[in-house]
Amino acid sequence: MSDAEGTKLLLVDDEPSLQEAVQAYLEDEGFIVNVASNANEGWQLLEQDAPDLVITDIMMPQVDGYQFLEKLRDDPRYKGLPVIFLTAKGMTADRIKGHQAGCDAYLAKPFDPDELVAIVKNLLSRRESIGSSGDNTTDLSAIAQQIAEIKSLLGQQGNVKTTPSPIKIDLTPREQSILNLVAEGLMNKEIARRLETSVRNVEKYVSRLFSKTGTNSRTELVRFALQHGLTE
Repeated sequence: MSDAEGTKLLLVDDEPSLQEAVQAYLEDEGFIVNVASNANEGWQLLEQDAPDLVITDIMMPQVDGYQFLEKLRDDPRYKGLPVIFLTAKGMTADRIKGHQAGCDAYLAKPFDPDELVAIVKNLLSRRESIGSSGDNTTDLSAIAQQIAEIKSLLGQQGNVKTTPSPIKIDLTPREQSILNLVAEGLMNKEIARRLETSVRNVEKYVSRLFSKTGTNSRTELVRFALQHGLTE
């Protein structure tokens, strides 16, 4: 299996020719690429289907790349999402501003597509290694607290009133499996072992579950799932 297989990227750029070229190259490498022409459209795609990494231009109408990145970093769901700035700006001051804004890498146009692919793979690999070393950077005491809260919720499951969800939430079989394991109180590393997959893949699906349910933490997710009868 390719390292890129099943990995979703979001490309935000208002240049159609660059969009097409970069999307084609990344898809040839095995990535799944969603494309947006501006930051507002990018945010909509982000909320519909959370990616594993974002590539965004800086100079865009209405909302520029800095503002888009600031919005990402202010949202708990996307705070740790890797972001690459792709821009015609190459001045040192612009690079410094980009890094201060929280971008993970900065690539000036014109660029070598192979360099972009190398940066993408490096950031994804780094994210996976961080996750496998301790379920992201979550403090162990916070993890223990989350598990305790989840188990408490499960203990009260018989008393939780299940109501039909006002919005139909379609879960894939893999999302359902991971939701069930989260509801058991398992963390990402344990879920990865149970399903014989990588921690990064589990993180990806948990992020999608957060996005689909509008929740920001595992306890909120479990509570939502119990209230709306989503667990099996």
